Amino acid sequence: MRAGLSVRWAAVTGAVLLTASCSTATGIAGVRAQSPTSEPVSVTATPAVTATIPGPPPSTQAAVRAPEGDDPVRVPPPKLSKYTYAFPVDGCKVTYQRQLLVLPKTTIWAAKGCSFVAPVGGVVDEVNIQNRWTPATDAGAHREGRFVTVIGDDGVRYLGGHLDSVANGIRPGVRVEAGRQLGRIGNTGNARGTAPNLYFAISWKTGPALWWVRRGMVKPWDYLDAWLSGNPTLSPRQETLALRGRVGETPPCTVLCASKKAPTPRKTKQADRKDEPFTLNPTDTP
Repeated sequence: MRAGLSVRWAAVTGAVLLTASCSTATGIAGVRAQSPTSEPVSVTATPAVTATIPGPPPSTQAAVRAPEGDDPVRVPPPKLSKYTYAFPVDGCKVTYQRQLLVLPKTTIWAAKGCSFVAPVGGVVDEVNIQNRWTPATDAGAHREGRFVTVIGDDGVRYLGGHLDSVANGIRPGVRVEAGRQLGRIGNTGNARGTAPNLYFAISWKTGPALWWVRRGMVKPWDYLDAWLSGNPTLSPRQETLALRGRVGETPPCTVLCASKKAPTPRKTKQADRKDEPFTLNPTDTP
């Protein structure tokens, strides 16, 4: 009885072992074919990132200041001659012609009463204090009306015409320095009916009979430009002497020379005589 029970338990045990053995997958000897059970992996989603993008840095332009420097160094213009010149109209706004119109002279437009001043130091040569021009004769010697001429220390003659008046104390032989008032701008002579202006001319010394030389031989605007805003030492001396050497000291009149036929002369009053132009011819020549 006991032997039979043992046999049955052995059979059951063997069956169990056989079942377990069959249920295991076949693989390489000593290695289980089934992967070991792994712990579950918890996958957590990537957290959201909140980023603050910095803006442009604050402008520092307003805070930047250029370093303070010294005042600019003013370099004087080169000295072109030993003479110092003044623009012939002082203290007034001016305009003037820069081109040749019939004669080598210029018209400086300025308000009536503005000062005509000596362009350079020198000696007063001719002074005409009476306006003798009339359209009936259009005499060449009278076309500038009231005028003053100066023989400069540079040997050049300067004429200012169409004056309204001549300054007190201005007479032939008087020594003047550059910038001294010689008269006031007007429209006498053949400028009658025009706006006030200064007839300005450059030439060399001659006698009063050669009025066509006095009225202008050298174009003046380059010198006026320099004296007004560029270089007050630019001198017309060299150009003037060179031209005089080419044409002679007393060249003949070639432009606007003739006068109209004079009317019947009238008796001269004593008052007229004292107002006649007076001249002085200094002994020193250019």
